[in-house]
Amino acid sequence: MKRFISIAVSIIILSIIYSKIDLQGLADIFLNSDRFWMPVSLAMVIPITLFTAWRLQQLMPKSTYLGFAEANRLILAASVLNMVLPSKMGDIAKAYFMRERGHLSGSLSLSLVVFEKSCDLLSLLLWCVFGLLLYPQKDLLFWTMTLGVTIGLLVGLSILGSRKFADLFFRIIRKVAPNKIKEKVKKLQISWAQMHNYFWSDKRQLVKISTTSIFIWFLHLLQIWFFILALNAWAPFMSSLALSPLAILAGLLPLTFAGVGTRDAALVIFYEPYFDATVAAGLGLLCTARYFLPAIGGLPFLGQYLTTIKTMKQSDISES
Repeated sequence: MKRFISIAVSIIILSIIYSKIDLQGLADIFLNSDRFWMPVSLAMVIPITLFTAWRLQQLMPKSTYLGFAEANRLILAASVLNMVLPSKMGDIAKAYFMRERGHLSGSLSLSLVVFEKSCDLLSLLLWCVFGLLLYPQKDLLFWTMTLGVTIGLLVGLSILGSRKFADLFFRIIRKVAPNKIKEKVKKLQISWAQMHNYFWSDKRQLVKISTTSIFIWFLHLLQIWFFILALNAWAPFMSSLALSPLAILAGLLPLTFAGVGTRDAALVIFYEPYFDATVAAGLGLLCTARYFLPAIGGLPFLGQYLTTIKTMKQSDISES
């Protein structure tokens, strides 16, 4: 039912957007798109995936081994699940696959993925704050968003940097959370504590992973700016650096199917000073393609992982 509701919300938002734009004009924008920037912008998914896989390798404990090809397969398989699960929770599946294939214990694999997602979110917020501070067209709305994003970044950094603050944060969440998710919050708190102990024991490794995460998200935001150029539109790069993270954050809200709809509406609203809603709708389609293309590439690997895990479990049952 929740999945049906999210799909329905996406359809409603998209219907509102597309009822207000020129559909023929949208088709013409893609037919007349820049022949250089369009393939370059779409091909950006390749280096982004490769760097993300390399970061996953670096996250692994020194006593374990995860091959570069295997890391890429895990990233692509998770991309498939990100298309159907809210807030990119498909990434959590990497912890399950790594545990089942014997790379890591269950608690440590979850800690690793939680840290990876935390670095991603904090890096996105960091670029968002940087762009908003330099964004020239500030009004009350943007000052409010700048304040909100900055507070989110500071809270996230405090949770990541301070064990005591993290424990306080999780205790507060457990008090106000509904009963059905309190246990999940408790498990996340345990995994977070293990992650904190593991990663803060090696400051050099922590700096490497953090720097890599910031660079990966720079590639994400650069790709969106390339999309704008591919559509023969224009927005200053620094302005796009402020606006595109806001649209991505809107897409992470667990309201719609894979962020489709909320992300598109945010792009239409935020980029209004630079191009019309028809171009923004085209940008929304390309931003969806950012998630759709890796998901297509990950379909065979997801099937392989699920088949392998099923075979392993059947083998364990027969041996017992």
